Amino acid sequence: MPEEIFDIVNERDDVIGQAPRSEVHARKLLHRAVHVFVFNSRGDLLLQKRSALKDEYPLCFTSSSSGHLGAGETYDEAAPREMQEELGFVAPLERLAKFPAGPETSFEHTVLYLAITDSPPNIDRQEIDELVAWPLDEVTRRVAADPDQFCPAFRVLFDWYCQHRVMG
Repeated sequence: MPEEIFDIVNERDDVIGQAPRSEVHARKLLHRAVHVFVFNSRGDLLLQKRSALKDEYPLCFTSSSSGHLGAGETYDEAAPREMQEELGFVAPLERLAKFPAGPETSFEHTVLYLAITDSPPNIDRQEIDELVAWPLDEVTRRVAADPDQFCPAFRVLFDWYCQHRVMG
């Protein structure tokens, strides 16, 4: 399987080139990603524990689904694709916020989306070790108690989300 090619971007998120995934990560080049927070109808946040096979943050909890944009792909194209690939379902998405690339976001300009669904997930075991659905106060408690169990980018996005409380 050929290596993924990513758009390389500048601090304003303008495309300035392309490179393979391994080079982008090794050189910490700015690139693009999406994260989706999926809530069920009870208000529980679905979190994935990343597979042990992942090259970054294996066995850490992160957003319901997340991933890189392929070269030429838009944020709005990548978010539903990642949700379908990782969780096995499609749901309406609301674009919440965009975060600048930096060390805390793994050098990724990141757009956060929200979905609310009770669709049963069909997870990709290459990507995800397990899924959990926790109320926000439980996620907050666990992040505070052991932040290293959670990917840094997730912590940034979750902190923003809690400050802005998009859902009731």
